[in-house]
Amino acid sequence: MKVSEVMTRDVQTVRPDQRVQDAASFMLSADAGSIPVTDGDRLIGMITDRDIAVRGVAKGYGPDTPVRELMTGDVICARDTDEVEDIASKMSEAQVRRLPVIDDQERLCGIVSLGDLSREADDDCASEALEGVSEPGGQHQQ
Repeated sequence: MKVSEVMTRDVQTVRPDQRVQDAASFMLSADAGSIPVTDGDRLIGMITDRDIAVRGVAKGYGPDTPVRELMTGDVICARDTDEVEDIASKMSEAQVRRLPVIDDQERLCGIVSLGDLSREADDDCASEALEGVSEPGGQHQQ
């Protein structure tokens, strides 16, 4: 099964020049811990609640700080043509709960989460991803 068959297509994004308060508000309303950062339709980063709390607040950044200052730029992502089994392994290794999905022209076209895998894919995929995400340690960068 391809990632394009299970991913969420309607993805809220923020621009790098928006305030981190805007990103946090989007996360709160979507009940999500991360949001893709785009320049037009190009994925350029991710910002997480952890980026805002740990990288931002701990270093004295305020709510008006531009997203670009706190986002993670080196983003692990999926391709819409990837197999869900491969993406489950990638999520497990990276210890992330969601991955942005890009198309063959590098445009953001969706996001795939553990919830998407558990609802739509084979149980082994979701279990594999969850096992890695639940392990202590890791980078937790997106």
